Amino acid sequence: MARATAETTQTEGPLASAAPERAPARPPALRPKNAATLIILDHSGKVPTVLMGRRHHGHKFMPGKYVFPGGRIELEDRHMPVVGTLNDRAEAALAARVTRPPHHLGRALALAAIRETYEETGLMIGTRDYGPPETAPDGPWGAFREAGIIPDLEAVQFVARAITPPARPKRFDTRFFAVKRSAVAGETPGFVGPEAELTELAWVSFAEARKLDLPRITHIVLDELEARLAAGFSPFLPVPFFREVRGRHTREEL
Repeated sequence: MARATAETTQTEGPLASAAPERAPARPPALRPKNAATLIILDHSGKVPTVLMGRRHHGHKFMPGKYVFPGGRIELEDRHMPVVGTLNDRAEAALAARVTRPPHHLGRALALAAIRETYEETGLMIGTRDYGPPETAPDGPWGAFREAGIIPDLEAVQFVARAITPPARPKRFDTRFFAVKRSAVAGETPGFVGPEAELTELAWVSFAEARKLDLPRITHIVLDELEARLAAGFSPFLPVPFFREVRGRHTREEL
């Protein structure tokens, strides 16, 4: 009994009255950066396939994962001439849930997806029907001009949007676009290899893609894309939007 009393006295002493230690404050969430991804889709045969690339194992971000090509908007993307436009439904969806969307946001995102696809795979999305663009920014877009190819936005469909959850070391507000394989107007070899950003490319069915080492969001977008195909792949279908709201993963429609 005395032992119990002693223990009680200890817990009620000065140490017990001290303020409890606070958990370390979580660092503020990084603001997501605008990014775009392009899904090249071949559904001309009995089994639709998509083009996926494997990221180099040396990358800090998603090493060794199979992904769709993509990346952030660059300044040059805002100055590249195009033919065609994104349809009004896509433009409205791209501007939805965006605070003060910049002018021509959808155009810049679609062009970022096309440029990143070229930089990572050597594939040029566009058309030769109108001849080369009269002008083109230096760098990757110059290769389009030399090849006589101009990006065609009419061929691009906006199919999904996802924001990286808070507390991640890198955060992106990614828009997923899709084009048919027939939109590939040219190809430059040598972009894929053991020391490149993508070490290999593969045309895979949806079932085969799900067996690969994929980021979680890629699994989700594949499911959405397959459902979109089953619904006729209309550019006027709602666009799913994935993000975390108050700690819960949500799916909205744009």
